[in-house]
Amino acid sequence: MIKKLTKAMEKCQDPKRFQHTLGVEFTSAALAMKYDVPVKTAQIAGLLHDCAKCLPPEKTLSLCEKNHIPVTDVERRNPFLLHGRVGSFLAKTEYQVEDPDILNAISYHTTGRPGMSTLEKIVFIADYIEPSRKQEKIENLPEVRKLAFEDLDKTLLKILSDTLQYLQERGGEIDPMTKKTYEYYVKEVR
Repeated sequence: MIKKLTKAMEKCQDPKRFQHTLGVEFTSAALAMKYDVPVKTAQIAGLLHDCAKCLPPEKTLSLCEKNHIPVTDVERRNPFLLHGRVGSFLAKTEYQVEDPDILNAISYHTTGRPGMSTLEKIVFIADYIEPSRKQEKIENLPEVRKLAFEDLDKTLLKILSDTLQYLQERGGEIDPMTKKTYEYYVKEVR
């Protein structure tokens, strides 16, 4: 299945996105070994996490409408935020993934959610720290990478905090789920 999914992602993603996808698969597998999650499960989630990322915004919104995938006002204004949930839908319908943990990991890899499973945390973190990410674009990347292999919850909180700060500084819209997730993990970690 891994080979088949890898070929499918190579076909539907541009080279840069595909390199990122392979990095997330690799990093998810490494974190899975550390945190006792089935490696193949983490690889599948890593490979498919951005399977809807290259869809045009109109197609993303159309898929949501046709398949009764709820869309918030923030997501309607920023359809790229929907690629996780649409990706989860495609993972199930196009790639025959039935595992709810994998589907949730794909759904919430951008925003997170309160009470994430270990796999969900792994894919969320792997998406942020994978090898092709550039340190110039992400402050503290070496520290976050190191922390990921020490404590998933603290890493999650650090990434969420940095993301919220980045969006606030640049006037970007904040998905309410990201804020809820941050508030949940502030309580969990402290």
